[in-house]
Amino acid sequence: MSEKTAEKLIYGFHPILARLRQDPSGVLEIYLDLTRRDARARDLVHQAKDNGVKLAQVEADRLTRLVGKAAKHQGVVARVKPVALTHSLDEVLENIKGPPLLLILDGITDPHNLGAIMRSADAFGVHAVIAPKDNAVGINATVEKVASGAAETVPYIMVTNLSRTIEELKEHNIWVIATDMDGELPLSKIDLKTGIAWVLGAEGTGIRRLVKQNCDQVARIPIGGTVESLNVSVSAALCLYETVRQRGE
Repeated sequence: MSEKTAEKLIYGFHPILARLRQDPSGVLEIYLDLTRRDARARDLVHQAKDNGVKLAQVEADRLTRLVGKAAKHQGVVARVKPVALTHSLDEVLENIKGPPLLLILDGITDPHNLGAIMRSADAFGVHAVIAPKDNAVGINATVEKVASGAAETVPYIMVTNLSRTIEELKEHNIWVIATDMDGELPLSKIDLKTGIAWVLGAEGTGIRRLVKQNCDQVARIPIGGTVESLNVSVSAALCLYETVRQRGE
């Protein structure tokens, strides 16, 4: 792999500042809108200088050309090395201390949803997020921006077959729970103190039938009002909160 193909662009103040704090050696160069003179821009300039990272002040048009018109770059773009998070589920499981907490995402293709899920995963101590290689968004610049740095800290593992992966998790004594509006029990009635892998599906299509059948249990999130379901990122946050609440952390 050439040096150029090993690089990528991220944008927005949160992701770039998070990378500067967590892995400054992975930030190759920062491009800042030369009209930005506010506190966030000054903080970024100081952080870059303190970490020896090259920062260039450029015209806003150059930033738009770098990441596209649709990207809300906030006046800052960085050229970075990809994060070297593990992509091995076995390695993740071997290094977990205490009961595992995992997320399995079936068919999440919206980068904003994935970014929000990654942010919750980081906040609640998820050990890894697992998704299929096909019909999944993957980590891109939009995901990194919405995740506000969490895409740099939580392993995102893409697997060939979710059902087979679920069987492997069961062999590690991890209880696999699907979420569905027709679930057998509400979240609060399920014992979540053991190793848990939550399975969530995309809005509309939900979890695929074969994947759901391989789960140990199906839980529901009790809701009222007129809406039929919650956004998947909200559902993920509620499942993770209830897990952490029961574990007393």
